[in-house]
Amino acid sequence: MSAHQARLLETLLPELSLVPERSRDPRSYFSGAVGDAWLEIGFGGGEHLIWQSEAHPDIGMIGAEPYVSGVAKLLAKIARSSGSLRSRSNIRLYMEDARDIIEALPDASLSRVFILFPDPWPKTRHHKRRFIQVEMLDALARIMKPSAEIRFATDDKGYLVWALERFAAHRSFEWLADAAPNWRKRPHDWPQTRYEAKAIKQGRVCSYLRFVRA
Repeated sequence: MSAHQARLLETLLPELSLVPERSRDPRSYFSGAVGDAWLEIGFGGGEHLIWQSEAHPDIGMIGAEPYVSGVAKLLAKIARSSGSLRSRSNIRLYMEDARDIIEALPDASLSRVFILFPDPWPKTRHHKRRFIQVEMLDALARIMKPSAEIRFATDDKGYLVWALERFAAHRSFEWLADAAPNWRKRPHDWPQTRYEAKAIKQGRVCSYLRFVRA
């Protein structure tokens, strides 16, 4: 971590930090006027989150990421962004377990959720640690509005099958795909992350799944 990033953790992070409050409307966490709220779980270096915040200034972006290095990278991006002041008004960050936010949110309060390239926990004995579990889908279904969208990406074939099995078996979600290009090609409003670029360079195949809350 650079000295600049360390300073941002001390100065900018407190301005953007979110403290989950049970049943609080997520739009009320933001200093600017936002018409809706989206949640990104595990935003890594923040490339996707800041792109979405700048492309949708009327949307409040909540980002959950427990790793300090990822948060520091995002803060640096916000600080040097041409839309820095706007980003500060529609980005809020949480450095603990994303489950805290999910548990605190009221019913039907989010219109989009992103889970991009989560840890696949490839060893069988670790599969219980994967974020996509039936219980988690139940929790996400509760906080998502009807017709809200959830986006999931992975470069791990095992996790792809795992996620598809659980989403397909869940009555609250419908897969928005009717042909292979719908999940093999990233949509235009889904920017590439640094992790994704590295995965592709190393020859791994990425999959981009979109589900709607039924």
